[in-house]
Amino acid sequence: MRHVLAEMRIQGLGVIADATLELHPGLTVVTGETGAGKTMVVTGLHLLSGGRAEASRVRSGADRAIVEGRFELSKDAAIAEYLGDVGVEIDDDDSLIATRTVKSDGGSRAHLGGRSVPATVLSEFAEQFIAVHGQNDQLRLTRPSEQRAVLDRFAGEDVQQHLDEYRRVRTEWHAVVTELADRTRSAKDMAREAEMLQLGLNEIRAVAPQPGEDEDLIAEAKRLADADQLREAAGGAAQAVSGAADGDPDVPGALGLLGLARHALGGSEDPQLRDLEPRLAEAAVLLADVSTELASYLESLDADPARLEQVLARQAELKSLTRKYAADVEGVLAWAADAEQKLSGLDTSEEALAVLADKRDKLAAELAGHAGRLTAAREAAASVLGKAVTEELAGLAMSSARVELAVLTKDVSEKDDNALNVAGRWLPAGPDGVDEVELRLMAHPGAPALPVHKGASGGELSRVMLALEVVLSDADPVPTMVFDEVDAGVGGRAAVEIGRRLARLAVSHQVIVVTHLPQVAAYADRHLVVDKKVMETGTKSGVLKLDTASRIQELSRMLAGLENETGRAHAEELLATAAADKAEFAR
Repeated sequence: MRHVLAEMRIQGLGVIADATLELHPGLTVVTGETGAGKTMVVTGLHLLSGGRAEASRVRSGADRAIVEGRFELSKDAAIAEYLGDVGVEIDDDDSLIATRTVKSDGGSRAHLGGRSVPATVLSEFAEQFIAVHGQNDQLRLTRPSEQRAVLDRFAGEDVQQHLDEYRRVRTEWHAVVTELADRTRSAKDMAREAEMLQLGLNEIRAVAPQPGEDEDLIAEAKRLADADQLREAAGGAAQAVSGAADGDPDVPGALGLLGLARHALGGSEDPQLRDLEPRLAEAAVLLADVSTELASYLESLDADPARLEQVLARQAELKSLTRKYAADVEGVLAWAADAEQKLSGLDTSEEALAVLADKRDKLAAELAGHAGRLTAAREAAASVLGKAVTEELAGLAMSSARVELAVLTKDVSEKDDNALNVAGRWLPAGPDGVDEVELRLMAHPGAPALPVHKGASGGELSRVMLALEVVLSDADPVPTMVFDEVDAGVGGRAAVEIGRRLARLAVSHQVIVVTHLPQVAAYADRHLVVDKKVMETGTKSGVLKLDTASRIQELSRMLAGLENETGRAHAEELLATAAADKAEFAR
């Protein structure tokens, strides 16, 4: 089982008030008189594919147009993963409903699996399932970029592997070319900035600030600035604890007094008083410790009288940095680290530029090699594709025509931003290679091979596009193909051959065709007709599924209105021929 669009319902779109199209997994053909609304079927498919919503398409008198499609999906992990990513679940019967609503005031909404989604999500989903080929698509086929995409699609992995390698190297090459150009253009500015950063770093390195040093110096400076007051306080405390420095017995200090008290208590005969002596001994030990610490403190204050000057000088050095680079030493150190990092990316020396230039040249040589191999792969595929399309055209009443795909290269100036030297020529290294592809048609022997937009009529262009699609069908992952008036400007035997090709394409793909040719309609697995009725309230169209008898009648009408025995006989003959061909395809 493959993915198919099983059913589509259209409401309030153009002349179609309400119609349901039951689509065959093979070839479904949609016919109808001119103006009946066949175009609305294709418009509905475009809307279902996330295409542009136009309020003018809403049926007169209706407030909105609704297009709903039911897809039947095979088990596909990639599709399930994609739908899971956008929050959509497939129904239990492996079907999924997609809906597009267009309001008469111009607004539109999209739904997928019952969930409201952006139109872009619907478009991304639908492009995996539906490819609509109409007159606009024929015009796109005349663009060189589209022709190159067709060739690459046909070539498949033979071209894709070279294209992937080319794109990988081109991304790196382009980045180096851009960086080298930027560095060269801004070398003076970068050199000036590098010089300023280096000067700052040199100044900071000369001072060599340490983390937290500024706060430590503030505390030390405060202590040194108050040295006299601190010395007086500490000296007074030391004398009070230990007594006079000269040992004056009249100024014994706390320790001396404690000694006297202990002696007095220790010599007492009263046990209660003697019990107090050990407590005084503990107090004496504590005071002795305090005395020692006070002495050490006084010694440290007197150890380096020039230290305050050194601390103030160091603070001045640090302040010169904090005025220029940051609010504190931590900020200065952070500025230095950032400056070092910037400097590493501002190497504008000749050596640095030479290293970049060498890298550019090596990547350019590698890229040129990939470009050459990509061109060769495209030329090989172009020869095969041209022959295959020419053979298909022979069966489409263009037996004298020949199609070729020319792989061309166009010289550019060496100074061009994307200029790449390939085998001695400067070529534009675009994201898809250095090649342009031109689809050419030689209408008959001896005629010049002209680009299709110059050498092909509308009908010939339709047949060229159909021939391409038949040849590309095996390489095309899109399961449903829609052809709108692909048989424009075609008749006679060519029309029969178009029908045969579409039927053959329908063996591997679901094909939906809007046509005015009975020769094409005869090959349908399911024939739908857009039926127009003129009423007092206006024109109203619906879609009918035809049985065999109704098909004969419709084909007779399409045969220039021959709704008689002759017309029916001709219609039956067409159906019999188509049935025989389809049986052969099935085998």
